[in-house]
Amino acid sequence: MSPNFIHTYLSVDCVVFGFDHDNKLNILLVKRRLDDVPKEMQSKLPGSLIFSNEDVDVAAQRVLFELTGIKKMVLKQFKCFADPLRASSPDDIKWMSKEYKPNIDRIVTVAYLSLCKIDHKINSVKYVTVDWCPIDKIPSLPFDHNKIINESFLEIRRWIETDFSIVFELLPKKFTIRQLYQLYSAISEKKIDKKNFHKKISSFNYIIPLDEIESNVAHRAARYYKFDSKLFKKSNTKLLK
Repeated sequence: MSPNFIHTYLSVDCVVFGFDHDNKLNILLVKRRLDDVPKEMQSKLPGSLIFSNEDVDVAAQRVLFELTGIKKMVLKQFKCFADPLRASSPDDIKWMSKEYKPNIDRIVTVAYLSLCKIDHKINSVKYVTVDWCPIDKIPSLPFDHNKIINESFLEIRRWIETDFSIVFELLPKKFTIRQLYQLYSAISEKKIDKKNFHKKISSFNYIIPLDEIESNVAHRAARYYKFDSKLFKKSNTKLLK
């Protein structure tokens, strides 16, 4: 019996995390164009089929550039999603036919995780609508994009356990210990004592206090700090053990 080969295409999907001024984790979502689908159901992760001459990593960088206008971003491949039914809903089939027009029987996607400072101006060269969406308000998305986001959240937790310096890719260049605490807590979902956290941070020479404090805030103004990546590489320490 001959093998049951089908038309299978390869794509990349990117989960881009950001940390906003309300100290919440967000994800970048785009809109797909489907005239007869309600607007609230058109959001999706940014992604693309790969070109015939592309490596998957190159394709992911292309998607991120088309999404943000940023040429180089922190990027991590974390999982392949290949459920035969992941793109089987009528709306998903209709969108793929309109967007790509090839005869797609099945689509396998390689998922990537990326980090972006949320105050960075988004200059998309492809998408008309690019929105930051809080992770606790993510709507029902097409394909298996909700599953991809859930898996990416597990992956970013594992990432900070091995290299917590990636949290500084999400923070502004100057930040407060409160912001660092809230971001680390949001990602790790650990119950961390604030006093011990502050004491630990104060012992790190690569988190440098600045001669500047917050202004126009309702709470007690806090000191700003900056992260020195060169000192961090020499230190070989973890944020919390």
